[in-house]
Amino acid sequence: MWRGAVLALAGAYFLTPLVASFVFTVHAPGRGVSFEAYTELLGADGFTESLLLSLSLAAATIALSLLLAMPALVAVRIGSPRLRPVVEVACMLPLVVPPIALVTGITTVLRWGPEHLSRTPLYQTFIAVQDERFPVVLVLAYTVLALPFVYRSLDAGLRAIDVPTLVEAAHSCGASWPYVVLRVLLPNLRGSLAGAAFLTLALVLGEFTIASLLGFRPFAVWIVSISGAQARMSVAVSILSLLITWLLLLVLSRAGTSPSAAASAPVTTSRKES
Repeated sequence: MWRGAVLALAGAYFLTPLVASFVFTVHAPGRGVSFEAYTELLGADGFTESLLLSLSLAAATIALSLLLAMPALVAVRIGSPRLRPVVEVACMLPLVVPPIALVTGITTVLRWGPEHLSRTPLYQTFIAVQDERFPVVLVLAYTVLALPFVYRSLDAGLRAIDVPTLVEAAHSCGASWPYVVLRVLLPNLRGSLAGAAFLTLALVLGEFTIASLLGFRPFAVWIVSISGAQARMSVAVSILSLLITWLLLLVLSRAGTSPSAAASAPVTTSRKES
């Protein structure tokens, strides 16, 4: 009974604001129920472009953060366990630095291009990373912000498996390092990788401060920009973004828990190869 009561209170706490927001978007005073906020959404100026930009930034951030964190954590766990506190502190630092301080530092660095490097080949690099079609500078900033969440997720997954034993067993069967990582470690870290990817996706889709101060217009900035003139549409977009996030969460969780034969294949395949 108490478990049901707690679940009911938690459900009401999360669902009541969503239901109230949905009622606000469909109830027009004096006109009754109207779904204009949703029907006009797809044709709104900047909606598709900002959403695709945020999704592409999220995909690039997920790829870069996993590419940086995964090899480092595996190498530390196998070869240098004493460096684990150092790596942990380095990955946790973005939680201490406020985003406003981070964007101030990024702005200062980007200002070096026109001020000091205008006559060098690096000037074009500074221009390229600020391309409005795909701002690489946002990917770099989001990767820094996502490192604590990626680290915690991957570290929990690595703690749950015996990495040295798996690596030694694979090497004893003749497996190479790329084979060990792709066919032995990654299948066992499927859930951790999915969790890290979802946390990074949620962070990128909801991040506003850095993108706004740098002058870019991803999905979160676009929602705020239309909130003054079209309040119902902005709330409708917020509800839609939550639904998109939940849908992607289901996809990632499904990918993280789906059965795979790859986890049991490495030893057999390696023996055949050797």
